[in-house]
Amino acid sequence: MDIVAALFIEAIELRQVPGPSTRIDLTGIQFSAPAPGPVPVTIEPHLVVIVRCRPDETGSAALEVVYQRDGEQIARNVQPLQVEPGKFNYRLVRAELEFPEYDTVEAHCRLDLGPATVVPFTLLPPV
Repeated sequence: MDIVAALFIEAIELRQVPGPSTRIDLTGIQFSAPAPGPVPVTIEPHLVVIVRCRPDETGSAALEVVYQRDGEQIARNVQPLQVEPGKFNYRLVRAELEFPEYDTVEAHCRLDLGPATVVPFTLLPPV
């Protein structure tokens, strides 16, 4: 299986179209956001990970997301993932991320022990 995309989002909506086919509407894709107040602050950004399974694969894996700041792990999420062979699936991942200052955290997403897809999220000063 492969990670097709991993993004921080505000919302996700699935809809059917003729085919049969499914559309995934992602809104509010972001790589940064203003803090809800002064630091230190804890936020819970939504990360969506979209995965495909080739027709000849079993469709079973573990999705691991390790959040890192300056190479140090600050949060981790592991969950089982089932994808029908030849199809796509997605998982929403939420973590409580503590920000002692305005900086960047990276989400390292991988299936089983495969290569990581890295997605940055930067906390900006409040508006």
